[in-house]
Amino acid sequence: MSHPLGPDYIRAIAPYQGGKPIAEVAREFGLDEAKIVKLASNENPLGMPESARKAMAGVADGGRYPDGNGFELKAALTEKYGVPAEWITLGNGSNDILELAARAFVQTGQSVVYAEYSFAVYPLATQAVGARALVVRAKDYGHDLDAMLAAIEDDTRLIFIANPNNPTGTFIPGEQVEAFLKKVPAHIVVVLDEAYTEFLSAEQQYDSIAWVAKYPNLLVSRSMSKVYGLAGLRIGYGIAQAGITDLLNRIRQPFNVNAFAQAAAIAALRDTDFVARSATLNAAGYRQFTTAFDEMGLQYVPSSGNFVLVKVGEDAGAGARVNLALLKQGIIVRPVGNYGLPQWIRISIGLEQENTLCIAALKKALV
Repeated sequence: MSHPLGPDYIRAIAPYQGGKPIAEVAREFGLDEAKIVKLASNENPLGMPESARKAMAGVADGGRYPDGNGFELKAALTEKYGVPAEWITLGNGSNDILELAARAFVQTGQSVVYAEYSFAVYPLATQAVGARALVVRAKDYGHDLDAMLAAIEDDTRLIFIANPNNPTGTFIPGEQVEAFLKKVPAHIVVVLDEAYTEFLSAEQQYDSIAWVAKYPNLLVSRSMSKVYGLAGLRIGYGIAQAGITDLLNRIRQPFNVNAFAQAAAIAALRDTDFVARSATLNAAGYRQFTTAFDEMGLQYVPSSGNFVLVKVGEDAGAGARVNLALLKQGIIVRPVGNYGLPQWIRISIGLEQENTLCIAALKKALV
C-alpha cells in the first residue's frame, strides 16, 4: 500500500482563499464586469498612484533580474524611517515576511501564539512548518494581550499580533503593545503586523519603528498593498534588528521582489499626497458605511482599517446567504465563516459611489 506524499501537517492545510476576482463573478452570474463592485480584498479604491505608474515605466529592462538586495528601495525606507538598511527585509507582499518569520524561528512541534479572529496567514504559516497553534480567545473581537502572555509555553518561539487586526478592524493602543513587548521572553520573536497602520487616526498613531531599537526580538511587518495601492505588485517589508533580519534574508527567495515593484514602491513611499488622499477617502467611506449600518440596525465592529466587519443575521448561514445575494447583484464582499464568524461579512471601503451601491444591495439582500 502506497503512502500519500508529504507530511500530514501539510496535507491538513486549507489553502488561502482570496476575495473573488471580478472576472470570475462576471462569468459565474452572467454580469457585466464593468458594473461589478469589488469590496472584498481591502484594496485601495484609488488604485495605483500615478507616481508609481511612471516609476514602473522607467524601469530600464524587465529582461534582467532585479537588484536582489533592493539597495535603492532599502535606501528609501532608511530615509523614511531612520533605520539601517541591515534592519530591512523585503517581501513579496507582507505575507512573505510572516511566512519567513515562521520558517526562520519555529521548528516542527514548537508553538506559535496568535489571537482568535486574526489574519488567516498566521495559521497557514504555523501549519506549514509543522508547529502547534496556541489560539487565544478574542476579547471584543480583538487581541487579549494578557491572555496571550498567559498562553506562552516553554516551546513558544513566535507570536503574531495584527494592529489594526484583519478581519475585525480592532486596534490596540500603542502603550499596551509596548507593555506587552516588555513582558515577552527575549527568545520569542514578536511579529507586529501593521498592514493597515497608515489608516490610523492621528490620536491612535504610535512609533513602533522606535521600539525595534529597544527590543531585539521585535519584527515590524508592513504592507504596500493597502494605502499605497500596490496590491497587484506584491510588495511588503519587515523592520527588525540585524539578528532577525540576517536570518530572514538567508531563507527568502532570491529576487523575491521584482524590479517593477521596487521602482513603484520607492515612488509610492515618497508620494505623501496620495497617502493622505487615500486616508481621507477611507475615513469618509467609513462614516458612510457605519451611518448606514446604524440606520439599518446592524451590529458592526468599530474599525481602524479600510474595511468594516458587520453582522448580517443571527443564524450560522447568514454570512454565506447574504454574500451570495450580494454577488448576484454584482457586489463582491468577503464572507468570514472561515474565521469562525459565519454570521458576519467584511466589507472593504471603496469610492463613495461604490459604497452607495453596496449599501443599497445590502438592504435588498437583508429583506
